[in-house]
Formats: sequence, C-alpha cells, structure tokens
Amino acid sequence: MIDTHAHLDACDAEPHELLDRARSAGVTRVVTIGTGIESCRAALAIAGDHPGVVAALGIDPHQAATSEARRVDELRELLAHDHVVAVGESGLDGHHGADTLVEQRVLFDAHLALAEELALPIVVHSRAASRDTVAALAPFDGTVVLHCFSEPELLDVALERRYYVSFAGNVTYPRAEALRAAAARVPSDRILAETDSPYLAPQPLRGRRNEPASVMHTLAALAAEREESAPALEACIDENADRAFGLDRL
Repeated sequence: MIDTHAHLDACDAEPHELLDRARSAGVTRVVTIGTGIESCRAALAIAGDHPGVVAALGIDPHQAATSEARRVDELRELLAHDHVVAVGESGLDGHHGADTLVEQRVLFDAHLALAEELALPIVVHSRAASRDTVAALAPFDGTVVLHCFSEPELLDVALERRYYVSFAGNVTYPRAEALRAAAARVPSDRILAETDSPYLAPQPLRGRRNEPASVMHTLAALAAEREESAPALEACIDENADRAFGLDRL
C-alpha cells in the first residue's frame, strides 16, 4: 500500500519510526510533501534517507500572502531533484484564507506553470474554493491529483477531466456521507488514498496524530463503500499512484 500524501517533516515522531510502523501495517511507500522552501528541503532529506519515500514540493496556499510566496525560483531548483515526483501541494483555500484568495491564485498559477514547464503532476489543495479551482485548472493539460478530496461539487469536473481523486481520513467520519458517495463514483483507475499526516486521523484513531500506517483504515472504508475487497482496491491504488506520479521510473 502507498500513502500518497503525508507531511513527514511535520510529524512528532522521527521518520524512521513512522516508516517502521507503516511497513508493519503493510504501507511500503509514502509521498512526503513539502509546504515551503525549508519544508521542501526537509522532505527531500527524508526521501534521500529512506527507501520507498518520494517527495512532492510546493509552497502551500496558506503562505500566499507571506514572503515565502516570493521563493518560487528556489522551488524550481528543488524540483529538479531525483526524488521529486510532483509539484505541490498548491491550490486555493477559502476556508482558512478567504482574505488572501487573490494572492493564492497568483501562487497557484505559478505552481501550475512550474508543473507544465517540468512535466510534473500537480497536487491540488482545494477547500471552499471549488469554482475558482476549476477555473484555475482549466488551461492545464498535465496530471492533476486532487488531494484530500473534500468538495463533492468538484467531482463531475474531476471525472470529466480525468483527474486523480485522493481520499484522506475524513472520508471515514460518520457525517461524511457525501464524501463516501463521491468515493463510490470514482473510477478504479483514478482513485488514490492518503493520510495527510499528521492531520485528519481516520475515525478509529480520531483525536490522535495521524501517520502513514493509518492509511489502511481509509483503505478499508473506501473498499466497504465501493463494495470491493480491500486487497483489490489496494492494488488499484498502487497502480494509480505509479501512473500518476511516474513511480515506475524510479
């Protein structure tokens, strides 16, 4: 199993401890995420030190109105590293940043340009911004991964445009019926799973710090909703991650 989105540099435990527990649970690969230049450097260091870990690098939308957003040239240099498989996360957040959506869009467009320039997929954060996210992505012809999918109103566009749709621990929450219904509609060749560690621990672990091993709980919930076996869905997710992130070339 692969955890397609984890912030290993933001977790309390050391990466080797997290990855040991992940392997014991059956999770053998992790995409760790950089969310700013120093976070990106940390993600690259973790990926370099631990087999099975690769990195996606970006400056997250919550920093769009800060000096970090002016470091896109540094990000471009880091994206040339061999362990990098995607740009991001990047995107729009109208929930935690409604007053900076203009700056967020500028930063998102810069990430999209980098993804196009470097022929890399982009990992997209979208919350309370579905219409603007659709508009921003419309000209982009590359691979799109909708991380921590939480906007069911985005689903029809995602299916039409063949985006990858990644579900995190929030899909397991009792009141997440709409997310689970969306998960049931995603084609088997477009679905992904993630933890978004250390955030959004799945329901059996809710209230605790999340980590890559916990993606197995999300897998189980997705399989149940889709009326599939967990091993069959796991195989699909692994194949999808290989294709989305080009992991078979590593």
